[in-house]
Amino acid sequence: MAHTQLSLRPEIIREPSQSHVTDVERPLSLWEKLYRNGFARKAVILVALALIWELYGRWLDNPLLFPPFSATLDAFVTDIANGVIPARAFVSLQTLLIGYAIGIALAAVLTTIAIGSKVGTDLLETLTSMFNPLPAIALLPLALIWFGLGRGSIVFVLVHSVLWAIALNTHAGFRSVSNTLRMVGMNYGLRNLRLVRLILIPAAFPAILTGLKIGWAFAWRTLIAAELVFGVSSGSGGLGWYIFENRNALETPSVFAGLFTVIIIGLFVENVIFANIEKRTIRRWGMQH
Repeated sequence: MAHTQLSLRPEIIREPSQSHVTDVERPLSLWEKLYRNGFARKAVILVALALIWELYGRWLDNPLLFPPFSATLDAFVTDIANGVIPARAFVSLQTLLIGYAIGIALAAVLTTIAIGSKVGTDLLETLTSMFNPLPAIALLPLALIWFGLGRGSIVFVLVHSVLWAIALNTHAGFRSVSNTLRMVGMNYGLRNLRLVRLILIPAAFPAILTGLKIGWAFAWRTLIAAELVFGVSSGSGGLGWYIFENRNALETPSVFAGLFTVIIIGLFVENVIFANIEKRTIRRWGMQH
């Protein structure tokens, strides 16, 4: 039997080239670092909007109708320094937190009842179908009759604006939880409130957080509108009353300063408070990218 001579393949060793840097190793440029930073991207958008505002205001040349951004910023800084805007913002946020907390508590009660029985589900669906399409501003006359001119009236319309959005999203989130998770919880002996707290709430938290965001947005704009109508609440006015007063005095830059304050608070709550909650919960748990 003939044996064939196997030729050995020569080994080829390639030394990595030190002169070539791959894309993985290449350091990011300043532009790429800024582009990957969400805060920087949003800051650029805000600066661009402020520039457009300034240019349009100067082109229009009518401060009574539309003041430029610089005039608004000057009025904003002045009223920050003399304490007017902080005092008004404190009154508004205090009222908002009361209505928001009551709305969340009522939404939690309704949703817990709804997931416990079919009658509870029918009750929640019926109430949301009746009252969710009803604008909060339409309840202002009734609020005045029932609670008078004060904080109670504003809290009433805030609860209405918060309750249904949070209840709907929370209930939808609970219904989307898989039966597998429910059965796992039941196998560990979890029932009723413990099942809701330990299984349903963590699993449905993305929907719950969405409801909280929507409820906050509804409550914030309802509060400003209610203060514009109700005026002074509990002896002191909020941001809505600040805007109303300056509108009557034809202080248009101060009116825009009040609106600017409303926007800044909204941006802070959305991009700092809710963003941190989202980062520490649903993103950390891998529920959202």
